[in-house]
Amino acid sequence: MSINFSEDAGSEIITTAASLPEDSSEGSLRPRSITEYIGQEKAKGNLEIFINAAKMRGEALDHVLLHGPPGLGKTTLAAVIANEMGVNMRITSGPAIEKPGDLVAMLTNLNEGDILFVDEIHRLNRAYEEILYPAMEDYAIDIILGKGPSANSLHLDLPQFTLIGATTRSGQLTAPLRDRFGVSLRLELYTVEELKRIVERSAGILNVEIDPQGAYEIASRSRGTPRIANRLLRRVRDYAQVKADGTITRKVADEALSRLEVDKLGLDALDRRMLRAIIELYNGGPVGLETLAATINEEAVTLEDMYEPYLLQMGFLTRTPRGRCVTHKAYDHLGIAYMGQQSMEL
Repeated sequence: MSINFSEDAGSEIITTAASLPEDSSEGSLRPRSITEYIGQEKAKGNLEIFINAAKMRGEALDHVLLHGPPGLGKTTLAAVIANEMGVNMRITSGPAIEKPGDLVAMLTNLNEGDILFVDEIHRLNRAYEEILYPAMEDYAIDIILGKGPSANSLHLDLPQFTLIGATTRSGQLTAPLRDRFGVSLRLELYTVEELKRIVERSAGILNVEIDPQGAYEIASRSRGTPRIANRLLRRVRDYAQVKADGTITRKVADEALSRLEVDKLGLDALDRRMLRAIIELYNGGPVGLETLAATINEEAVTLEDMYEPYLLQMGFLTRTPRGRCVTHKAYDHLGIAYMGQQSMEL
C-alpha cells in the first residue's frame, strides 16, 4: 500500500472553521435579531429571558461568556445581543490588547449599557485580567500614576456595561475571570436541517437561486458549522454561474463540492491525509499528535483545533493515552480493507 501526501492540496482551507480573509463579506449574511438567528435553541431561549429581564429593570445585561468550536456564530450572537439591548458594541480581541492602557482606554470610552466584545478572550494577557476584575464587579478601575514613593492611585468609576467574552478554549480561562461571567453559554455544532435553513437564508440575501435539495447537499457537507456552510455556498454559486444556469440543484452542488474535494460527509483533503497516514504508516494507530503532524507536514495545533474535533465527532478517530487511533468506520469510509490494529486502545 502506498500513500500520496501531495493529493488535493487546494481544498484544505475551505472546510476550516477558522475565519479567513475571504469571509470578510460574511457580515452581510449575519442575522440582526434573535428571531433571525437560526439554531442554538437552548442558548437562544435562555438569552432571550436574560435580555428581556435586564430591559425590564433598565439595567445592563450581566456579563456573558460564549464558548464553543470556531465558526458557530459567537461574534454574530454578540451583535444580536447588542441589537436586542439597543446599545453600541465595541469589538476587540485578546491578542490585540498589547498593553494595559489599551484596555483602560476601551473601558473608559464606554457609555451606559454598552457592550465590550472580546474575542479569543483566553489569549488575554493574564496580568491585564486584573484590570477587568473590579471593572466587571464594581464598574470601577484603579490606575496607578507614577512610580515609587510618588506614585498615586486614581479611582475611576465606569458606566454599567456588559463584557461579552468569546473563546474556543474555555478551559484556558483563569478561574477568577470565568467566575465573573454571570451568563455562560456553550454553542453546539448545528444539525443538517439547521444548516439547510441557514444556506437558504444566505442564498436569498446573495440573490442565488437554490432548491431545497441543493441547500441540503451543501448543509450536509458543512461539518456542522455555519461559517463553512456560507463559504461552500459562495463557491457553489460560482460553479453554478459558470458551469450551469445559475441555479443550485443537488447535482450542481455535488459536482461543485466534488471538484473542491469535499466528500459526502464533509471530509476534505487534510482529513483524508490524516486518516490514511495513520492507517498506512502506523497500522491504524496509536500515533502521537506531534508525530502525525510531522508525517503529513502540518502544524500540530492545526490538526488538534481545526480537524481532529470533527473526526472525533464523526467516529473516525479516537484518542488513547498512547496517541490517535483510526476506527473501523474510517476504513469503510475511505474504502480501505480493515486488516486489524496491533495495539489499538479504545
